[in-house]
Amino acid sequence: MIEIRIFSQADGKISGFSVTGHSGTAERGQDIVCAGVSSLTQTALLGIMEYLHREVDYDIASGKLTVRLQSAPDDLTEAIMQSMLLGLMEIQKLSPEAVRISR
Repeated sequence: MIEIRIFSQADGKISGFSVTGHSGTAERGQDIVCAGVSSLTQTALLGIMEYLHREVDYDIASGKLTVRLQSAPDDLTEAIMQSMLLGLMEIQKLSPEAVRISR
């Protein structure tokens, strides 16, 4: 199972996230659930770093991604994080046996 944890500030804005595990819904390299989750989360990280030029602490390994903003979330980082979360929630809806999101 892929476990996704969303880190939020007191105001509800997303300050980071962690993703661990594998969905196990198909063979390695054929798993579209893992591919979808990886694409959404890594694109959010890249967008925040490369497009918005925000400072981020992150750790990437096989079956693991942790991202934390170094400063308070702003409207632009929040738009990227919320867009990522919308996509992840849709994947969870389609594959609830493979993805779990907690806040």
